[in-house]
Amino acid sequence: MTRRRTSSPTSAVPSDTVGAVKHAVLRGGVPLAIAAGLLAMIGCTDSTAAPGPPTVVAAAPAPPPAAPAPAAPAVPIPTGAQPPLADDPAAIGDDLVADERAVRNPSTPEAELASAAHRQQAAYRAIGNNPEWDAIVRPRIPPDLLDAYDRNVEARRHLNSLAPVRDTLPAWRIQPPAPAGDLLGYYHDAEAATGVGWNYLAAINLVETRLGSINGDSTAGAQGPMQFLPDTFAGYGGGGDIRSPRDAIMAAGRMLAANGFANDPYHAVYQYNHSDAYVRAVDQYAAVLAADPAAFAGYYHWDVYCKTTAGDVLLPIGYDAAAPIPAAEYVAAHPQ
Repeated sequence: MTRRRTSSPTSAVPSDTVGAVKHAVLRGGVPLAIAAGLLAMIGCTDSTAAPGPPTVVAAAPAPPPAAPAPAAPAVPIPTGAQPPLADDPAAIGDDLVADERAVRNPSTPEAELASAAHRQQAAYRAIGNNPEWDAIVRPRIPPDLLDAYDRNVEARRHLNSLAPVRDTLPAWRIQPPAPAGDLLGYYHDAEAATGVGWNYLAAINLVETRLGSINGDSTAGAQGPMQFLPDTFAGYGGGGDIRSPRDAIMAAGRMLAANGFANDPYHAVYQYNHSDAYVRAVDQYAAVLAADPAAFAGYYHWDVYCKTTAGDVLLPIGYDAAAPIPAAEYVAAHPQ
């Protein structure tokens, strides 16, 4: 059954969070209550000119104080600067190793975990965009992380082949995903009910909407965190809500099971989205999660990115556009 568009709404990133209390992911296999925070990258420029010799001037009467200028009204604009990476591929690889360790370490403080995940995502995007770096970066990855590294890079390159370079940013609202503990519960409940691996459901949720961070319909009319066409959801949703994370994840499990996931996962995911590159990307992320469920901690904090004629653009939580926005105009107002 054909249900929807043939490309993911994100190439992001996301991902691509505003301070809020969330339930943590499987960090060491144990759900934890955590306080999550998005670390905005704010650049400040200071003058570096050396001071000259002091100038002596005659004292003069002080002028009367000028009337203060009226303050401009505060306009809340979400920040969205991308996490900075090192200047050379070797250092990017070394930093990625440290961040991979951090997202898998159950003792990493939540703020550090979020920062590590944001850099992890940015590094994989940069490496995916620069195949000429492979001979420099890959030898620096230790053996225990090499499989996850290879799979993340391969997934990124498959998604790159699907993502159009657009001159406008989409009419989406970017919101925090559901608490990680809730999402993991939904994936496992759907696995128990349908036999579809929780890791595949999580990987599809990641690729489709950054685990529900993207609130917006596709150009084909697909809706909700798992991006169903309403007619298709009617057949698998069990009377639920297409925009509910739990209902949408359960529906995805039912659809994949009905399309033979137990015997041929590749075929079942292809029925979900008719693209070989899409299926391969989902398969790589699912394999990372199967090998180490703690990797979900990193994916959970990923941001939403779009490939545009103005470069990669991060859409932060709080982005809210009722209509497409020219990418160059957005980047001018929100330096990346």
